[in-house]
Amino acid sequence: MEFIQADKVQEQINEKAKKQVYIHLETTNGAYANHNDESFFNSGAYIRNAKLAYEYGKITGEGPYRIGLKTEIGWVYAEGITHYEIDDKGRLLLAGLDFTGKLAVALEISETPFD
Repeated sequence: MEFIQADKVQEQINEKAKKQVYIHLETTNGAYANHNDESFFNSGAYIRNAKLAYEYGKITGEGPYRIGLKTEIGWVYAEGITHYEIDDKGRLLLAGLDFTGKLAVALEISETPFD
């Protein structure tokens, strides 16, 4: 993965707008971290292969970034995005890595379902 290049990410977001896409959205603040420290509050969210079409999307901020996708009835967004990749299947993979390099948030957009 590379550090975010906002113009390249925006191009990819625009390219996938108004199409049926599959979304993977995941957050974590350190899954399984509470086994080392019982006072640590662990939380997260996970959704995979949510099928939707978004009207438009936007990348905002100066880093870490926020990615928002406007749907007919609301928004999907991820905050804290630091890295991106366009894989060999043409999927836009976005990730937010913390200061130690661990995944904190992921937003992935694909025209085909994720495995």
